[in-house]
Amino acid sequence: MHITITGNLGSGKSTICKILEDKYGFEIYSTGKVQRELAREMNITTLEMNRLMCGDRKYDRMIDSATARISRENRDKNIIFDSRLAWHFVERSFKVFLSVSLEVAAKRVMMDNRGKEEKYTSLAEAKEMLAARAATEDKRYKEIYNLNYFDFSNYNMVLDSTYASPEIITAVIMQEAKGYEKLQKENNGDVIVNRILLSPLSLSQEKIPENEESQLQDKISEYRKVTYFLEKTIPVKKVLDSYTVLADLEEVKAARLAKVPFIPVSLVD
Repeated sequence: MHITITGNLGSGKSTICKILEDKYGFEIYSTGKVQRELAREMNITTLEMNRLMCGDRKYDRMIDSATARISRENRDKNIIFDSRLAWHFVERSFKVFLSVSLEVAAKRVMMDNRGKEEKYTSLAEAKEMLAARAATEDKRYKEIYNLNYFDFSNYNMVLDSTYASPEIITAVIMQEAKGYEKLQKENNGDVIVNRILLSPLSLSQEKIPENEESQLQDKISEYRKVTYFLEKTIPVKKVLDSYTVLADLEEVKAARLAKVPFIPVSLVD
């Protein structure tokens, strides 16, 4: 099984990959690892490869081709590709995008030790720099590859990592990846899956009055039996990294009170 994982900066991709490696036996292929293998083939250092990539985009394409080749040559291995664009180049994979609110992403990167290149003096600066970097990457991918990186329809599953634990996120990825793999085999690869799972807290945070909570008790009791996500899909409208629930808000509130990790949503323009 091959899983490609990408997402917002600070969404926890490396943590999820490490759990997939430690608990499920996946081998991690990051852009850095592919780059090192390519440098070895070219008999140059990774520093020299970095310098070449800064001056000539053909080396980006060499990395992309190497990623595709690795996936073709290792189809029977369990591999997780931790790379911005591996989902586009790995020929057969379960494509995962991890989303996270800008506020939480900024808090995470400020707490991480990411070296002097990623040090911030305040939360506001971290948010500003993360937003700027995301915009730059988005523009670059459009110019080089004609891809809309932040289009959720590119992926088999979008998972909101803002409030869920890495362990739950990883368990959902494995459950859904296995289901996807089974569907692929049963339908000779002719399957399109696109599921967006958001935390109820990303959809509703306002205080729920006691009388309304009492009215939701039956649904809350029902939802406490849910392991990962509801069956019902909720329509929402997305603006930047905020969401507005368009219908079934009581379902969202009940799921939140029942501490359901995720709710399936459909994006409405």
